[in-house]
Amino acid sequence: MTIAATLIVRNEARCIARCLESVRPWVDRIVVLDTGSADSTPEIARLAGAEVHHLDWPDDFSIARNHALALADADWHLVLDADEIVERGGEFLRPWCAGPPRLGQVCIHNQFDAASNPVDRPVSTSRSWITRVIPRGARFVGRVHEQVESALPRERIALHLGHDGYRDAQMAAKQERNRTLLLRELADRPDDVYLFYQLGTEAEGRDEFAAACDWYGKAHVTMRADEPWRHDLVVRYLHCLGRVGQLNEALALAERCQQEFPDSPDFFFVVGNLALDCALADPAEALGHWLPLAVSCWEQCLAIGERPDLEGSVEGRGSHLARHNLEAVSQQLAGLRQ
Repeated sequence: MTIAATLIVRNEARCIARCLESVRPWVDRIVVLDTGSADSTPEIARLAGAEVHHLDWPDDFSIARNHALALADADWHLVLDADEIVERGGEFLRPWCAGPPRLGQVCIHNQFDAASNPVDRPVSTSRSWITRVIPRGARFVGRVHEQVESALPRERIALHLGHDGYRDAQMAAKQERNRTLLLRELADRPDDVYLFYQLGTEAEGRDEFAAACDWYGKAHVTMRADEPWRHDLVVRYLHCLGRVGQLNEALALAERCQQEFPDSPDFFFVVGNLALDCALADPAEALGHWLPLAVSCWEQCLAIGERPDLEGSVEGRGSHLARHNLEAVSQQLAGLRQ
């Protein structure tokens, strides 16, 4: 049984060495497909022991991914990006691959800059479960935010990847490219709900919250209840509605969705933030209704605790972030009541 790590890269000299160092102990080969680097990425990859190939950028991530898979032609492939590292769980990869053909989902810890965090925690981490371990023959579809198209069952592996490509400094060069590719894909598949969701995340990443609400709203009214990214979409949609001041719409959505997410700290964290926004907008009811509601929501976050198994969950919403908000508002309440 052979396991190959496959990467498509371009101008990743900043981070490719750490990625390859982290994955080398757990795979038999590393195949890097360079799509036009102007920096030392190919040389660094070769020095790190990778097989380096070249392809002119096809303006389609799935084409590039599938070309890398064809070059590797291993029994199993661990698909990585250069701005990721294997944080833990690499020892579980080979035993898992010894099982029957299926698709492996790994937990990616996405770092992002969050100005709303406490000053001593300038970086937040969200967690996504993404299909990244695939057997020979499985292939990707989609120009961007590509997905594995296969009838094989999907199963989670206790393999965790760190990813810093969503931090502001790295995202600046990617956002316009990603949106352009998503809109091209949408022209071909105008009813694809997943594209609505991804266009919403792209708009949210630009702080274009009204546009994000439009895309999330389109996705929410047509998506299936069992979509794996439904939790992330609802929480993001609530957040964006709050950012554009549509508080009544946000609270109505929260009421409709509460039964779906009774054990989600992310859901209650955002609803607590909405209640705080309502307290500022409706000071007459702040002390009697909105601030106690916010406190109740953040207390619920702490009662639930961290839920890294939930798609899009943000680290801390079941612990230190909720506690920080709770302490700040509780102090304000105490002052108001004196």
